[in-house]
Amino acid sequence: MAQWIHMSQLIPCLPDETINNLYPPAAFPIEVRHFLAEWIEGQRWEDFAIEKVEQESQAQGLLNQMIAMLQSVSQQNTNVVDKMKLMQISKNMIVFQQEPLRFGVMVRDILRKERVLLNTSQPSQYQQYPGSESSCSNMQDTDHLVLKVLDVQHTRQKVHQLQEELNWERQNYEGFQGQIQQNGLDPTKPDVNKLQSHIQQLEYNLKVMSTKRFQLLKESVHCLDRCQTQLISRLKAWRREQHSATIGHPFDDNLNPLQTWCEQLLGVNGRLRQELMLIGDPIPKLQESLEQLLQVLIKSSIVVDKQPPQVIKTQSKFSTTVRYLLGEKVAPGKPVVLKAQIINELQARNLGSLPSDNVGEVINNTAILEHNTSSKSTCATFRNMSIKKIKRADRKGSESVTEEKFALLFSTEITITGCDTPYRVQMISLPLVVIVHGSQDNNALATIIWDCAFSEADRVPFIVPERVPWRLMYNTLNSKFTSEVHTKHNLDEYNQHFLAQKIFGKPDFAASSNMMVSWVQFNKEVLPGRSFTFWQWFEGVIELTKKHLKTYWSEGLIFGFIGKQHLHLILKDRPNGTFLLRFSDSEIGGITIAYVSATDNGGQKIQNIQPFTKKDLEIRSLADRIMDIADITHLYPEFPKHEVFKKFFSEPQPSSAEGYIPVSLHTKVGTEAGSVAHSASTVAPLTGSPHNTGFHMHQFQQPFSPQESIAQDIMDTASASTVEFNPISPDVFSEQSPTGTNMDLDDFETLLQTLSPED
Repeated sequence: MAQWIHMSQLIPCLPDETINNLYPPAAFPIEVRHFLAEWIEGQRWEDFAIEKVEQESQAQGLLNQMIAMLQSVSQQNTNVVDKMKLMQISKNMIVFQQEPLRFGVMVRDILRKERVLLNTSQPSQYQQYPGSESSCSNMQDTDHLVLKVLDVQHTRQKVHQLQEELNWERQNYEGFQGQIQQNGLDPTKPDVNKLQSHIQQLEYNLKVMSTKRFQLLKESVHCLDRCQTQLISRLKAWRREQHSATIGHPFDDNLNPLQTWCEQLLGVNGRLRQELMLIGDPIPKLQESLEQLLQVLIKSSIVVDKQPPQVIKTQSKFSTTVRYLLGEKVAPGKPVVLKAQIINELQARNLGSLPSDNVGEVINNTAILEHNTSSKSTCATFRNMSIKKIKRADRKGSESVTEEKFALLFSTEITITGCDTPYRVQMISLPLVVIVHGSQDNNALATIIWDCAFSEADRVPFIVPERVPWRLMYNTLNSKFTSEVHTKHNLDEYNQHFLAQKIFGKPDFAASSNMMVSWVQFNKEVLPGRSFTFWQWFEGVIELTKKHLKTYWSEGLIFGFIGKQHLHLILKDRPNGTFLLRFSDSEIGGITIAYVSATDNGGQKIQNIQPFTKKDLEIRSLADRIMDIADITHLYPEFPKHEVFKKFFSEPQPSSAEGYIPVSLHTKVGTEAGSVAHSASTVAPLTGSPHNTGFHMHQFQQPFSPQESIAQDIMDTASASTVEFNPISPDVFSEQSPTGTNMDLDDFETLLQTLSPED
């Protein structure tokens, strides 16, 4: 109803003639617009057009609703005058029963004219609805274009009327001339002179009106060109927003407004081509312009609605959907079949005709363009596609296979109703990386992230900069982190400071926003003293947070990214037991607890507990582990842990029906674990964190050596849940060897040989 609110403020300033033209008293009086404003603005009138005969039933339904609502409003109205007038209007509107489409088009045009008046008279108010300033501007231009075409049609009708009147008067004049010659009448008689003068005036008016008609046609074509340029820019912007959604930027995927826009411009193009044909004398320049605009519009209306995955593993199924925005205008008959093929970067740069060189084999690579009447969309859905094999290009230097970008090319031939020739249309997907093993996924994703975040608009496929400003990199990291974790809690300035130190490899380093970060620093070089890249480490944090720490992070309980030096600065004056949660900077996907503890001489020191990984948190939650550790009492700066984390604590397990004693896992660290006796007669809960006890259980196959038998006895005892073990030494047992593989049997036997019989 927002449009009518603004119109009601404008109407008192409008001349009566304008109001009567806008709301024809005999067809659609202003009372209808006033009493049914909210309902009118809630319907889809833009879809109606005289040539859309299939919409006649829809228009009939709206007409019946309007008549019924007018009658209802009339009965409820206490004002006798309004009551009688509304009842009469409802009776008058029955005349549209024979032409419901004319009714729908009439209401459509009234709403368009209102928007034009609002834009020209009250632009600042109009921009408050129905959306952004750019959408209002686009709507305004399109409405102006539609009204200009209506003006062209009206002018053509006037030209036709003038021509008919001129033909009639010339015939009368010829009759006078015959009478003068036959009867010898005076050719200077007043009637003859008046007729001659009238004919001259008609000829002049006809010439003026014909000139106006031509000028309006030129202006309409120019306006169509401008509107279509805006449309294509908006389509490109939509694709770019779709691209940016990969790194978490907001994206409205609704294509319906763009589809309506495409259909409007196609309809205008058709009406202007008809008007040019009706002139009689060809105007080649305007005809060529309209044909060129038609061709561009038809080819630009194909969109990859649902993109394929941007990292695709060979032999794996995936799906994608292509939508054609002029689907309702496709000529009936032969089905439209879209074909998909994979292309490399070089082929994407040289798209003209279909690539002849096949760089990969795609299974299930065809789909039929089908129209959905309920959603009014026309789509081709590829449901079970698969890349069977891929042909790699020659790589340069240190470039890896996960840096090579491909795309899917979708193509077909489409014939539009009213056009004689078919048009070849094609569109490529967003760039994608093809991998053959899951271990390549992380590096492939890095390539996609860099491409999505830093590629320029209208680039040559698929060029990206080698270096970008740190501020853009940080914004990308923040956007990707928050979108993947599904949280509104952003990274803060402390996190930003540490991430800069991390990616630039310089402790105590303050990066300025304009410092440049390279692709090599992002995911080519391993971090100093580590075996992984910055992105591999950062993506590991995202996965850990997404799966196990989302609520903790969202509520601000995790400090997150902070270096050890900065950590000492903020904890050095805090009481013993103060702790904070930080992401590990030494291993992928770990979170550690840093806390203040007492030294032997009464001083203080900062301790960092060995990081918990997703495997640890799958066994026992972070909150329960925090509850287990007695040395930590207050979350930085001074929140008691039992108050902050109590809602995350697990409920104690009840006794089983069979009478068994319930078993639970607990986390022990440092001296806590070392102080517990390891005698088999001591009953205590089983330690549940292999990382924090220093002890990990491993399964072995029979037969056992004597040493293996000892290990099995240890594990059997542990599984009985009667003994809590202290760590043998900090690094003797570990879940992974330095190379990242599980400890093998030889390593375990070597360890057992170091143990005394008492052990």
